[in-house]
Amino acid sequence: MSGQKEWYVLHTYSGYENKVKENIDLRKESMEMEENIFRVEVPEEEVTEVKDGVAKTRIEKTFPGYVLVEMVMSDEAWFIVRNTPGVTGFVGSHGAGSKPAPLLDEEVAQILGAKQLERKNVALNVEVGENVEIIDGAFAGMGGLIEEINNEHQKLKVVIEMFGRETIAELDFFQVKKAD
Repeated sequence: MSGQKEWYVLHTYSGYENKVKENIDLRKESMEMEENIFRVEVPEEEVTEVKDGVAKTRIEKTFPGYVLVEMVMSDEAWFIVRNTPGVTGFVGSHGAGSKPAPLLDEEVAQILGAKQLERKNVALNVEVGENVEIIDGAFAGMGGLIEEINNEHQKLKVVIEMFGRETIAELDFFQVKKAD
């Protein structure tokens, strides 16, 4: 039975989201379920906080206690995911063996952000020492000088001026554009 690959939401013990992701990834390999269980994502976002003039960035879970799994809802895959340690159940399942409803594409895009959903590589034609304009995120509207480029991970380090001081912001390619 080959169904359609869709996203589902798992309810987990709070604080165990990353462990659940790890467990499902291990179980899908050991039980040879790569054809039914695909990506497992813990929705999170980068939060930048400025304290005493210093910008600190940390990763925060967007929905603590929830994990997203992209899978084909076969009986076996459903059983494996449902019985993963740390998983308390599927959201949208009414118990008594009923299978959950998948998320709508718009919901997935909203939760994971279009950038994570599509995972498209961004072609950014810049070099170290060039100026860029930040177009997304906490530093949107600011400009900066590229200090480092990591093409493999599509990230760059940009020196920006904040509160009269230079600080380094780590940004994704999609968050910047070449300054005019």
